[in-house]
Amino acid sequence: CDAVELFVNGKSFGEKRLEFPRQGTSGGWNRYANPRINPTVADLHLSWDVPYEPGVLRAVGKKNGQVVCTQEVRTTGPAAAIRLKIDRDLISAARDIAHVEVQIVDTDGNIVPTAENLMSFSVEGQGRIIGVDNGNPRDHDSYQAQQRRAFNGLCLAILQSSNKSGKIRFTARSEGLKEASVEIAVK
Repeated sequence: CDAVELFVNGKSFGEKRLEFPRQGTSGGWNRYANPRINPTVADLHLSWDVPYEPGVLRAVGKKNGQVVCTQEVRTTGPAAAIRLKIDRDLISAARDIAHVEVQIVDTDGNIVPTAENLMSFSVEGQGRIIGVDNGNPRDHDSYQAQQRRAFNGLCLAILQSSNKSGKIRFTARSEGLKEASVEIAVK
């Protein structure tokens, strides 16, 4: 996109565009006339200062004045349930692996980025948990535990199949949330 317009609850906060080459460049990346201006990551993103208001934040990407993409984020309610996403619903019976993304969601299905619930995991059938994580660099809990505290409303479980065909049933629980289960076929 060469321009982005930002909306908060339908109100536009203006359109911004990347100005490249940046002032001080001589037409190419990292080619500067005097005085030299060092490139930074500030050259690679747009930002707005907007007052906080609960609701919907929407960014509309444009190319040559035409809308080409839209991204929305919504204010979430309190954590209400667990949602599971698997990368594959069929794995080999030769110690293959599957990833289960554990999401803490509100009643509308939005991931709650402030949720830090302690999640407990269990597996039945032809598999086992070989790793858990949450992406938090400050969390030093074991990667091979049967539980993990969510970080930004998310955590991950890695499952491994046994050498037998069948099914793996993975369940995630947390106090005060509706639990969730998912099945993965093992062949």
